[in-house]
Amino acid sequence: MSVNHYDVAIVGGGMSGACLALALSRLPLRVALLEATEPDVAHHPAFDARAIALSAGSVDALSRHGIWPLLAEQAEPITRIHVSDAGHLGQVRMAAQDYRLSALGQVIELTTTGRALQQALARAHNVDIYCPVTPVDLQPGVEAVSMTLEDGRALSTRLLVAADGGQSFVRDALKIPVTRHDFEQSALIATVKTSEHPQGRAFERFTKGGPLALLPLPGGLSSLVWSVPRHEAPELADLPDAAFLARLQQAFGWRLGRIEQTGPRHLYPLIMTQAPWPIGQRTVLLGNAAHLLHPIAGQGFNLGMRDIDQLVLTLEEGLSRGEQPGDHEMLRRYWGRRRQDQQDTIWLTSALAQLFSNDYAPLVAGRNLGLSLMGHLSMMQRLLVAQTLGFGAAPSAH
Repeated sequence: MSVNHYDVAIVGGGMSGACLALALSRLPLRVALLEATEPDVAHHPAFDARAIALSAGSVDALSRHGIWPLLAEQAEPITRIHVSDAGHLGQVRMAAQDYRLSALGQVIELTTTGRALQQALARAHNVDIYCPVTPVDLQPGVEAVSMTLEDGRALSTRLLVAADGGQSFVRDALKIPVTRHDFEQSALIATVKTSEHPQGRAFERFTKGGPLALLPLPGGLSSLVWSVPRHEAPELADLPDAAFLARLQQAFGWRLGRIEQTGPRHLYPLIMTQAPWPIGQRTVLLGNAAHLLHPIAGQGFNLGMRDIDQLVLTLEEGLSRGEQPGDHEMLRRYWGRRRQDQQDTIWLTSALAQLFSNDYAPLVAGRNLGLSLMGHLSMMQRLLVAQTLGFGAAPSAH
């Protein structure tokens, strides 16, 4: 049986896998991208109804890797962010101009993004796409990882990247341990229309049941991400539109006027998953396979994009030193660069999710004091901005 040999093989063609493949297509490497779902974006689970907020740091990284021009036309800039706690006075307002930025981030819809990424991948001369296909056996070795696919084909790769999501086959097959925390919440996702145009405004509002975010979309629409107790989520999602809009209006308030229309609602269970050591023999876990976060503060893909950025940089450096992709020293350097940021971001999102989904009176008082101080003290605000913008340090406010 013939074996196809690759420098890098990526299992999973969602956001993380596709972006990594495109970034690697600019290097002198032979890359394989394995995806289980037919390339029909309308029914692809990774490119569904959700929208994601890319931090300014993620946009910067996507630009360096030649990917941002593919997405920029469909993106909606975030120029202002308003953070508040329902029923309390504490709040924080941030504006891009305060940090000498044109935007604090950009919102992209996954359906249109998936289409653009797949079109670009089809033009990448050194990326072979295997789709639809699933690996059924993995054998890591000293020189390469051997893979058998469900259709009987065989591949070998010097570096295997698992970008196959929160239920990663690669992670399970290689017995890479994970920790999980169930927030006992579900994220309700929908597109809504408000009487006021968002004009680049994003909102994070902490409600009794969990955080509620509205992100600006093209055409004056907004993307809703509402974390609610799991036992309440199905009833809320199934309400008639008028009743649902009334509940949403009560929770969010009138910052964008009347909430007039809602699209279909989708539910996703919120379970934090983390691989504390996301590397193995010639293997790296990436994206949701490495860390699946609570959507509060919108850090999920942004953390993954920083992983992609550093993995590509580490591979590029290794090639210049004569190393092979997947060599132990190369993976050790990569994890040394990523470990602290991963741990800090996972801790931050989990702590915020638990802090702002809690009615315990001392915690409510403490978080509102924190929001009030952050709204008035630029140093505290810069600490938050540094993490959420995705740069090493926040630009100075002025």
